[in-house]
Amino acid sequence: QVQLVESGGGLVQAGGSLRLSCAASGSTFGPNTMGWYRQAPGKQRELVANITSGGTTNYADSVKGRFTISRDGRKNVLYLQMNSLKPEDTAVYYCNFRRVWRGDAYWGQGTQVTVDS
Repeated sequence: QVQLVESGGGLVQAGGSLRLSCAASGSTFGPNTMGWYRQAPGKQRELVANITSGGTTNYADSVKGRFTISRDGRKNVLYLQMNSLKPEDTAVYYCNFRRVWRGDAYWGQGTQVTVDS
């Protein structure tokens, strides 16, 4: 089992910045991909960005150039630096951990990000 705890959400003005964190604990061994997803009211959950344990990153087009995903492998912490926030970034942001080779995936409880215009 893997436990994920997110933090760092909140209310921010358009153009502002927030940094999300996700602490992973438990059986986190082996190659994996960690990512951030978000879900706005009435919409499906969507990928924001992910990063492999080898450091390869992937971003949704809507956040490229504004968001940066990173991870501290030693501390098992995932980050999302969000700059130039827009009202359309408002959503609940979820941390995800998955291992294709093991066939498992885990979600955090989510953290609310609200961008006020």
